[in-house]
Amino acid sequence: MSSKNAYIGLGSNLSDPKAQVTQALRELDLIADTKLIKASSLYTSKPMGPSDQPDYINAVAKISTQLSAEQLLDELQNIEHIHQRQRKSQRWGPRTLDLDIILFGDEQIDSTRLQIPHYGVAEREFVLIPLQELQADLIIPGKGSVTELIEKLPPYRLDKLNNNGKPQS
Repeated sequence: MSSKNAYIGLGSNLSDPKAQVTQALRELDLIADTKLIKASSLYTSKPMGPSDQPDYINAVAKISTQLSAEQLLDELQNIEHIHQRQRKSQRWGPRTLDLDIILFGDEQIDSTRLQIPHYGVAEREFVLIPLQELQADLIIPGKGSVTELIEKLPPYRLDKLNNNGKPQS
């Protein structure tokens, strides 16, 4: 099976979020038949859901994989489980680690388990900005270019972290 490039969104706002995301990036490179190509900077963002939760640390990783999208999803959910991710009924609640397949090659998948491109990619600055950092000319199938999608975003607050883990001013 040939390799495909995929983009994985990472997010955490519990149990040392910076460490959770940094460790998960290392773990992506340990998935069988998968290689971490590049990771974006870390960003801090406000939570999408209830506002009474901590801010998130987000990043996007570009990987190359020989796995199918479903096999990759299984591996990502296993990493979430290792990080003690609790799946609760509350949508967009706090979590130790969230890993989402944003893009899988140029495939468009709409199954009971997967929607690729990720259903929220066009509205989420914490995904689009790191994607643009990784590949400025990236086209999201059925949605448009990352640059055009960023231009359509409402005003947002997203801070890139420096090497010390502090927001850059």
